Amino acid sequence: MERLALLFVIIGALNWGLIGLFQFDLVASLFGGAESIVSRIVYTLVGLFGVYAIKFLFTDREETPT
Repeated sequence: MERLALLFVIIGALNWGLIGLFQFDLVASLFGGAESIVSRIVYTLVGLFGVYAIKFLFTDREETPT
């Protein structure tokens, strides 16, 4: 679940970076516009996983010996 959350947070961050730099919405381009149901689902998942990822700020990770 944590890797999936990280994946969606990265997708969201890259998409916002593209919007900010080039005014290009990759998610909307891939899924048929910002108002398409698939784009809205992706945006919603990015938001939900972003909220879930907040917990990463407040939890300590145990280091595994390598």
